Formats: sequence, structure tokens, C-alpha cells
Amino acid sequence: MSDQDTNEIPEEEVLDTVATDEAAEDQVEEAAEETEEEGDRLDIQVEVNEVGACERHVVVTVAAADIEKYKDEAYSDLMPKAQIPGFRIGRAPRKLVESRFKSDIVDQVKGSLIMDAMSQVTDEQEFSAISEPDFNFEAVQMPEDGDLTFEFNVEVRPEFDMPEWKGLDLEKVVHEYSDGEVDERAAELLQRYGEVEDVDGAVEAGDTVNISIEFKDGDDVTSTVSDQNVIVRGSLSFADGSIDGFGELVIGANTGDAKETTAKLSESLDDEELAGKEYAASVTINSVKRVTTPELTPEFLEEIGGFESEDDLKSAVREELERQLNYHQQQRTRTQITELLTADANWELPPQLLRRQSQRELQRAVLELQSNGFPDEEIRRHVNRLQQNLLGSTEKALKEHFILERIAEDNDLDATPEDIEREILIIALQQQTSPRAVRAQLEKRGDMDALRNQIIERQAIELITEAANFTETDLPEDEDNDSFALSAAISGVQPVSRSAEEEEVEEVEQEDQPVVETPEEEAVAEDAPAEQAESDDADE
Repeated sequence: MSDQDTNEIPEEEVLDTVATDEAAEDQVEEAAEETEEEGDRLDIQVEVNEVGACERHVVVTVAAADIEKYKDEAYSDLMPKAQIPGFRIGRAPRKLVESRFKSDIVDQVKGSLIMDAMSQVTDEQEFSAISEPDFNFEAVQMPEDGDLTFEFNVEVRPEFDMPEWKGLDLEKVVHEYSDGEVDERAAELLQRYGEVEDVDGAVEAGDTVNISIEFKDGDDVTSTVSDQNVIVRGSLSFADGSIDGFGELVIGANTGDAKETTAKLSESLDDEELAGKEYAASVTINSVKRVTTPELTPEFLEEIGGFESEDDLKSAVREELERQLNYHQQQRTRTQITELLTADANWELPPQLLRRQSQRELQRAVLELQSNGFPDEEIRRHVNRLQQNLLGSTEKALKEHFILERIAEDNDLDATPEDIEREILIIALQQQTSPRAVRAQLEKRGDMDALRNQIIERQAIELITEAANFTETDLPEDEDNDSFALSAAISGVQPVSRSAEEEEVEEVEQEDQPVVETPEEEAVAEDAPAEQAESDDADE
């Protein structure tokens, strides 16, 4: 063909030819990759037995031919490096190398085979693992000849029929804050800036009393609380129960007085032997302090937040109340959604899974409250309420999580790095610290996954609410509003939030540490290293 003929070929035909050649090359490459992958796959037999809705017992059998193949590859890799007396490195006979290093090679091959086989099982099986397999490596014995068999239990995401989530009938909480409510909230916030004075007289509502409490079950002391500063409110909340009528008990008392009362554990505790139990409580008043609200001078308003006037301060307070109302709206909506989505979710969850997830549920709740601007004392009250029915609330929350996870997957929802950074920034602003310190705290506590899940679940909830039908309802009264929270346990037994194994490890490593710290204590303990690191970086 002449150059002139070539030049006369239409451009479209040339492009089609090139595209066809490229497609053919792609097919060849794909086929080669598939062949290579097939060649790398093990010849295994897998038996999966359902132990429960979220647990599978898996038995894996690896063919003898694969064992020999892995051994041959291991010895081939070892030969050039083998050091045996009487021979130069890499020159010893193979049989001698095999005899000398047999036990090492067997352990190496066992580890490689099990790791590759378990990876293949994960890829090929329909179940979706949600935790590391419960597996005893030392119990697996390599056969002298024949197949290798090993088994393990693994927690998996349950299989269930998806409930209908579009078109739900929901109630929306609405509330218009009055000037009186704003004034009351502003007065509460200004207490932290007021002048604290010792009171030589009777306790009044709203005073801060330093108290010590001794709890008894009969003649046995179950726990004590020493030198705790408490705001005098209607009740005193603990991790496992409360002292109702606390305000009536101490109002009118004086420093040095001791008051006898009864503390009752929550009826919802997971420990049936403790649920609803009553204890004798002896409350000693060590001191009484009263805060005088500061005068709202221009200098003071500028100092506490750059406010130009009292109206400016109240506008900021109203914004905070409305932000917290938004949280209550979201929680009310989510509670309804959870009830509706999990109404028919009668599949059982393993107790060990609930115990492990319960702490994450607490962490998720704290993160949400922090993001919405709630002060530490209110967060502690909420945590106490959660802990009093921890496994029950965790079971419902975990079932909700699996359903929302399916909705997120079906609708390609995910948390972007920008979403995570935005969430960290919000928490940093609420805690009045740096985003870097918050990230360090989250990573140290292993909360980054919880933060990511929180964002994805919120996206799924938004998807559900967009398709829901709403009717408006009034903001319900906060049952805990007239309560002050302490993180101690009346019974001396903290509600279950970790596995027994984790608690044993902690008891060994931190014998002198409290089992559960308050959010403030955790923040002080964990923010310090991060902030110090930031300071060091600045110095450099």
C-alpha cells in the first residue's frame, strides 16, 4: 500500500482500529491477572455453621498439595541463606537444610497458610465479619502428611429483612424560648464567673456543698464518695442509681451536719441482683459555698466573650439554647426512627458483642453531646442515665446501627475527610481547645471509627427524615434537669461497659485508677499530652 493510500484512510477507521487493539490488550491483561489470581488461590474446603444471628463457626481444610507447595517455596527461599557448620552459606544440601530447619519452616508455613486461607475465606464467603476471629493459633497442629484443618468463631453482621424506612410517620419537637428561659439560662452560665463565698449558715437551693457520702448494704460499706462539690438540686445522680429528694435533705442544714437517707439503684440495671436495690446513705456536709452573680459591666462582658451589651450576651445564650434544641429534635426523631426500624428486629446479639460495644455507645453519646455544646455536668448526667441500662440501650443502638449501615451502603453514603475535620473542629470549639488536641484525644481513645460511624449514621437518618411525614409536638420536660450527676457507683460496681478480659487487664495496669472517669477528668488527663506536644512544636 502506498503512502498516498494510507493517508486516505478515514480518521474514524484509524481510531476504531486503535480502540479495538487497546480493548484486546486490556482483555489479555485481565485474563492474565485472573489466571495469576487463580494460581495463587488455595484449594480449601470451608464449612460454615450458624451459631447465632451474629456468630458463625468456620471449619477450614487446606489441601495437602498446598501445604507441600508452601513448604517447597519456604525451603527454596531459605536455601541461599542457610548457615550450616561445614558448609559455605547457601551451599548445604537441601535434605540437610530441611532436617536442620524443619520446625522453623513448619511454623512459618502454618502461619502463612492460615493467614492466606482466612483471607480467602473472608473474600469468598457471604458473611461480613465485624470483629477479629476468635482463634487459637497454638492449638492448630501441622500434619506430617495429609490436609490441614483449623476452625474459629467469628462475629458477623446479621442477616435480616430490611424494614421499610421511607414514609415513616414521625413527631417533630418544636419550642420557642421565652425571655424568661433565656434569662434563667444566662444566670446559670454566669455562675461560673461569680464570686464564691463561704456560707456560715443554712444551705439554700443552688448552693454548692462539699459532701462526703458513705453507702451501706446492711452493715457492709459498699462505696464512699469523698469531698465532692455538688450543686444543690432535687436529686443526686450516680452511675447506677440516685438519691431522690437530695435538695430537701440538705436544704436548711449547716456545715458539719450528717444526714441519713436512702439511695436506690435503677430498676433497669443489667445486673438483676442489683436492679432496684436500696442502700443506706449517710451524707456529711463538709462546707457550703454560694456564688454571687457578677455585675454585667462593659468590662466584664468584654472579658467573658467580647459582648458589647447584655442583649448581645442574651442573644448568644439564645443561640446556644436553640442549638441544644436542635440536638433534642434530632434525638427525638432518632429515637422514633430506632423504635420503628427495630420493632421487628428480634435477632439476638451475643453478650460479648454487647459488652464490647457498650463502651462505644457511651463514647458516641458523649461525642454527640460535645458537638452540640452541652456542658460537662449535663454530659455526665446523660452518661449516668445510659449506664443504668447499658446493655439494653446498646442492643437497640447496635441493631439500629446495622440497619443504618445497610441504608448507607445501598445509598453510597460515606464520611469524607472534610466531614471528619468539620466534626473535630466543632468539638474543639465547644471544648475551647485546638482541633489537633481533639484529634489526638480521639485517636488515643480509639474514637475515630466512632466519629466516622456517627457521621454516616447521621447521613442515613437525614435520608430517612427527608422521606418522612412529620407532625409537630412540644418539647418534653427534661427529667434530669433538677439533678446533679456524680460518676461514682452506689453499689461499688460500675455498670457493665467493658469485657471481663479488658477489666482484668486494666486492674493489673491501673490498680489505683478509678474504673470510670468523668468526661472532665478524661479531658484533663488526655488533652494535656496533646496540648504539650503542640506547645513543644511551637517552641521548635
